[in-house]
Amino acid sequence: MAGSELTNVRSPRVKAARRLTKRAFREQDRRFLAEGPQAVREALKLDGVVLELFTTADAELRHPELITEATLKGVPVHRASGEVISELSQTVTPQGLVAVCAFVHASLESALAGRPKLVAVLAHVRDPGNAGTVMRAADAAGADAVIFTDASVDPYNGKCVRASAGSLFHLPVVIGAPVSAAVRLLRERGLRVLAADGAGRHTLDDVDLSGPAAWIFGNEAWGLPEEVLAEADDVVRVPIYGQAESLNLATAAAVCLYSSARSQRVP
Repeated sequence: MAGSELTNVRSPRVKAARRLTKRAFREQDRRFLAEGPQAVREALKLDGVVLELFTTADAELRHPELITEATLKGVPVHRASGEVISELSQTVTPQGLVAVCAFVHASLESALAGRPKLVAVLAHVRDPGNAGTVMRAADAAGADAVIFTDASVDPYNGKCVRASAGSLFHLPVVIGAPVSAAVRLLRERGLRVLAADGAGRHTLDDVDLSGPAAWIFGNEAWGLPEEVLAEADDVVRVPIYGQAESLNLATAAAVCLYSSARSQRVP
């Protein structure tokens, strides 16, 4: 590892990375921060994505394989003080590893190329933790893509990246697509468009999920607006068998995505 330990939080290198905690600067630089060993590990699997890596001496000892992989890929690795890492981190207890990464999202057309069978669409989702967890659930369920519509949170938000647990780097993610454009192309690709909403006409128990499907998930507080519900082929709710009033967004999304995934895999 070249150079001495970075200790000055006002150094140009640290300031250039720190500015990526703001969405405007992320969009301007087309870069974002990925924090923690899991995110760094998954980002390093993609060539040319990790542009710089900051690590504390302790993290270097705990994760030597990541330092070695970054070095072999020609990624500049900077040993940094705990104060510098805290300046770059957006967590209460930093894990000692922060990577500067290039944007990885795909266009709507490329993400839906081929014959996708399962897609998650986030419409008006504002909570980054929920959005990241939906990405993770979609990845685990074998989805082909995740689409963030133009009214949704930035998937490069630090909390969203952490909540995705590396899934941001695993499947095509689309940013800023208008709902109508996404729905139109999903239908052209042969997917049935289902809106997940607590006021749905049917429950998951009532619908045939064996075919290719795209699920639209809405805002945590007020669900999906009428104009989005009108775009869907059907509006479906998750049945509540117990006394809970409802499920939170991420849990409901996981249930819907896995219901489709399982139905598509049953002979």
